[in-house]
Amino acid sequence: MSSEDNLLPLIIEPEQLEAQLDALSLLIIDVPLKAESHEQGHVPGAVYLDPKRLLRGEGDVPNEAPDAEALSALFSSLGLTRDTHVVAYDDEGGGWAGRLLWTLELIGHTRYSYLNGGIHAWRAAGLPTSTETTSPAPSDYRAEILHPEVAIDRVELAERLGEKGFAIWDARTRAEYDGEKGDNKRLGHIPGAVNLDWLDAIDKARDLRIRDYAELITELETLGLTPDMEVVTHCQTHHRSGLTWLVGKALGFEKMRAYPGSWKEWGNRDDTPIEK
Repeated sequence: MSSEDNLLPLIIEPEQLEAQLDALSLLIIDVPLKAESHEQGHVPGAVYLDPKRLLRGEGDVPNEAPDAEALSALFSSLGLTRDTHVVAYDDEGGGWAGRLLWTLELIGHTRYSYLNGGIHAWRAAGLPTSTETTSPAPSDYRAEILHPEVAIDRVELAERLGEKGFAIWDARTRAEYDGEKGDNKRLGHIPGAVNLDWLDAIDKARDLRIRDYAELITELETLGLTPDMEVVTHCQTHHRSGLTWLVGKALGFEKMRAYPGSWKEWGNRDDTPIEK
């Protein structure tokens, strides 16, 4: 299905979603940082997803994307079908929801939207919440990595450092970027990467919605990131950069990619180039 068939735009507001709650093709997924957020009240009909299920969970880089078999099991358990339009949201401004949508893009399921501001914006709009558990009817979803280019691995990233038209958006804090903080063998940042903390893409005064697009575009351009470029985003585990990947998509960056290994991989090796 192409995006033209999509029921909803990429970024939707609470009122737009409320008007579509009865649509049979809709699968609303709540992927909160804190499980209590879902228990305290979620968008009616939303299915709970533990964010850890979006990570491989084993090996040297447990934050890598799960393999196709694991993703098939995950999305089948959520009741995903080829015709389903997914709306993702969380309780933290879009990190985990963005990671989920990135994962859907990876398997070629492009019928998806993000509830702008997540549960905070929904509650602030005075819309009804539910505390009932929604158990989806399982499906038989066969996931394949149809869009591998949405991810980049360490080897390709290292080979392409300094290439014209190729840029790296580090979504970590300034202190992590500068090598003053971090829980890794080596601290600092990937050579040539620019830093815009993921929290600086969120408008705290507007219930954690994505900030004004024009302002964000200007800030990114000042950093040297423009929509015509191939932009790779990362953080420590590709959780915070779930949001920055999504923001790039929303701003019209057509070649947004993410490095799921992120600093957890890069900063724990001895053979990766690092700047401070």
